Amino acid sequence: MEIKRDAYLKQLIERKDNGMIKVITGIRRCGKSFLLFTIFKRYLLENGIDADHIIEIALDGIENEELRNPKVCYRYIKDVMKDDHRYYLLLDEVQFMPRFEEVLNSLQRMNNIDVYVTGSNSKFLSSDIVTEFRGRGDEIRIYPLSFAEFYSVYDGDYDDAWNDYMIYGGLPQIVGLKSERQKADYLKNIFTNVYLKDVVERNKIQCVDEIGILVDILASAIGAPTNPTRISNTFTSERQMTYTNKTISNHIDYLAEAFLISKVCRYDIKGRKYIGANLKYYFTDLGLRNARLNFRQQEPTHIMENIVYNELLIRGYNVDVGIVDVFAKDNEGKRIRKQFEVDFVVNQGSQRYYIQVAYDMTSEEKQKQEFNSFRNIPDSFKKIVIVNGTGKPWRNDEGYVIMGMKYFLLNAYSLEF
Repeated sequence: MEIKRDAYLKQLIERKDNGMIKVITGIRRCGKSFLLFTIFKRYLLENGIDADHIIEIALDGIENEELRNPKVCYRYIKDVMKDDHRYYLLLDEVQFMPRFEEVLNSLQRMNNIDVYVTGSNSKFLSSDIVTEFRGRGDEIRIYPLSFAEFYSVYDGDYDDAWNDYMIYGGLPQIVGLKSERQKADYLKNIFTNVYLKDVVERNKIQCVDEIGILVDILASAIGAPTNPTRISNTFTSERQMTYTNKTISNHIDYLAEAFLISKVCRYDIKGRKYIGANLKYYFTDLGLRNARLNFRQQEPTHIMENIVYNELLIRGYNVDVGIVDVFAKDNEGKRIRKQFEVDFVVNQGSQRYYIQVAYDMTSEEKQKQEFNSFRNIPDSFKKIVIVNGTGKPWRNDEGYVIMGMKYFLLNAYSLEF
């Protein structure tokens, strides 16, 4: 069974032969290698590229261990290139090679090679040592399966697919597993033995128990504002463990660099400025998050919020959490400050959307809670509430759009309704 990743293939095709190094990033096991070595390679072959002009190297494979040496790898690539025709280099998990940026920069000076690399850690794109390379790199971020991709190959109806996706997430391997036990065991195993182990070893972390507990705390608090100081105080008061806020901040960065989590800034909509404290954190794949918590905490509202956030990133939007300050007078005439939250402030070019995510909107109190934030936003950009269910979008008397989760997820341009 092959899962189409047409949106990502399109991005690769658009960047083909553009003179830059195509850098495909994303969490491990999200399908980067399959996209590059199967889907994109097939496209090259079908469009007239000879097989001997496609160079494939998977650096995480033991068979290519010697090619992790940058000089050996560079000589190998040079030796394969027998003529002046264009070659296509597909280099997987480039972070396994020290000084890889020197190899890529050297290759970039050759006129007849088009380079594509994958990496499972964002640090190699942002560290000072690769500033020169970054200017020549063209990043394509890959995510686990969107719900639309997941549903396209799912053996069952929408409701079953939605329930499975909320629990087990969208890692491609999950689709082929039949039993709930297989899925749960797979996710638990790779979280500990692939993702967390990779973070610990790459960053030479000594306090392994602490970062494990930190992951659990972040998993329990998806969608809730938090900060390293608050987490550090929790370790001190509840666990009698010393885990400084600086160390916690570094470890959160490591988890984000490995694409396990995303940090979301809070944005003051009226003041038009970012608020540095109390960021929110979401998991790149909810199956991994749920597995880490042994599938105990299944709060549908927070899970829906995480899924909407990931879907917005997949569609290429920039996403923040919105804050709206409102000043009023209490019963005694004193001026008081109220703060309303907008789940997501979504930007793309000159377009902006404000989005609330609600599991249930049947009660008048819940409607008031979701709409009050919108009512205090002083602009006319579209305001949308995404609710659980399959309802088609409609506008209420105030002009706010209400749409079901199914419509949002299965229509790529749903926000434009």
